[in-house]
Amino acid sequence: MNKIIWCNNCVLPNSRPNIEINTSGVCNACVNHKNKDFIDWKKRFFLLKKLIKKIKQSSKSRFDCLIPVSGGKDSTWQVYNCLKFGLKPLTFTWKNPSMTSVGYKNLDNLINIGVDHIQWTINPIVESKFMLKTFKKSGSTAIPMHFSIHNIARNIAEKFDIPLIVWGENSALEYGENSKSDLSSYMSNNWRKYYGVTNKTTIFDWVGTDLTEDDLASYIFDFKKNSKVLEIFLGNFIRWDPVKIYAFSKKIGFKTNDKARTGIYKFADIDDDFISIHHWMKWYKFGINRDFDNLSIEIRNKRISRNKAIELIKKNKNFLPINDIKKFCKYVKIDLSTFFIFAEKFRNKKIWKKINNKWKIENFLIKDWRW
Repeated sequence: MNKIIWCNNCVLPNSRPNIEINTSGVCNACVNHKNKDFIDWKKRFFLLKKLIKKIKQSSKSRFDCLIPVSGGKDSTWQVYNCLKFGLKPLTFTWKNPSMTSVGYKNLDNLINIGVDHIQWTINPIVESKFMLKTFKKSGSTAIPMHFSIHNIARNIAEKFDIPLIVWGENSALEYGENSKSDLSSYMSNNWRKYYGVTNKTTIFDWVGTDLTEDDLASYIFDFKKNSKVLEIFLGNFIRWDPVKIYAFSKKIGFKTNDKARTGIYKFADIDDDFISIHHWMKWYKFGINRDFDNLSIEIRNKRISRNKAIELIKKNKNFLPINDIKKFCKYVKIDLSTFFIFAEKFRNKKIWKKINNKWKIENFLIKDWRW
């Protein structure tokens, strides 16, 4: 990439992973969204009911499906729909080390809809080491979370002989699909490689003298070649829209913050103190923050104009989640100065240039940005 290029429909650049901008200047995430208008959603819904009927008839487990949940709006929506379809779900949560009070309330609300639930806690000493290691090497606090969610879920499904795992949105379609990824309608190892937020690593890439395979046992999927567990995205069968899903989940008890923690949605990224750091690091890596992601979704859904989105970006700037950063530093046992030294290593020099002793992005979306 010689120069950052911006989609002329939304506010995402080609510096964001898996974003490709066509000759008309439109990104693949916008194209994917437009293509949803041509999908026969009634037929998709019929196919989902047909699949569920088949699962229920063939299931030998006490549970028809496993639903990985955080307590967020999407997982609340997933649980409600699965119950409405007559499924007997088992829900599973990876207990993240920075869960918020509203996150706990929403998880309790989700469970009280009427489901059995497993909460998996990983050795905090191991998790702290692992999270620091992924931040130092990849500039991400979210890699352990995604290994946990995906691999523990698959292990539970295998152990309980559960035939189906139900995920929520297909984030690849919402935030950019790599044309080389051969993306299918179902969750797969190929999907995880490109979109699983693990920097295309496997858990074994993180094994070393500091973290052994035994230490990382909870993150390892006991792969079975003959595994017949099917994994679907509910958002591939029922049209996904974060605002509409929030409105739905709110009706059945979902709570939110008074204001957005990161980005523009007050109902998203609210159950984890460390996820804001993951999104904040996008500024160094891609020249965007969570606002760009959220506002692009709003533009595609025609709830806001591109010009208005740019005005909001100028107003919000790049909010520094300093309190969350301090909590993270305490958790992984480093000081603030060390944190910012590590963060600076991930500044993308392909888009960032030092001009008059200030880091600036050439061809930035906003010409009069105050650097």
